[in-house]
Amino acid sequence: MSDYSAFETKMNKSISVYEAELASIRAGRANPAILDKVTVEYYGVNSPLTQIGTVSVPDARTILVQPWDASILGEVEKAILKSDIGITPNNDGKSIRLNFPPLTEERRKDIVKTVKKQGEECKIAIRSIRRDAIESFKAKKKASEITEDDLKNAEDDIQKMTDKFIKMVDEITAKKEKEVLEV
Repeated sequence: MSDYSAFETKMNKSISVYEAELASIRAGRANPAILDKVTVEYYGVNSPLTQIGTVSVPDARTILVQPWDASILGEVEKAILKSDIGITPNNDGKSIRLNFPPLTEERRKDIVKTVKKQGEECKIAIRSIRRDAIESFKAKKKASEITEDDLKNAEDDIQKMTDKFIKMVDEITAKKEKEVLEV
């Protein structure tokens, strides 16, 4: 029964998507990943910010963006403002600084709610993959490709795999929560 690998791959993909979503959520410190979705129009092409300059973190509360072509500083500034990350860029003529103020307790709680909600959505996706997996094995049983015992074993194995991935989601969520609530 090595038909599990396709379902395990899908569950891994769900975890990866969840982790990517969490990376773009702002916790107390400056994280360059929040700029991953920001694109700037450069010579008529929408380019990711990371491809048109350097993005660095000089200290825990600041992100520094230095485009290789200083003439597009204004475009970079507009793109950051438009991206809805909640930080106003400071343009000094050579680079753009993003200063992250400390989060308020209320804002931290809102972020934790968002993290939990996304964690639940990831769990729902994993359970949906489990349901699809079990349906596929029931179809094989109906077509007499596997026995009743094989079906029972497959259901048990798929449930164990699902439990493992749900536990991973819980651990990732708890880690992000701790990071957000850390002052």
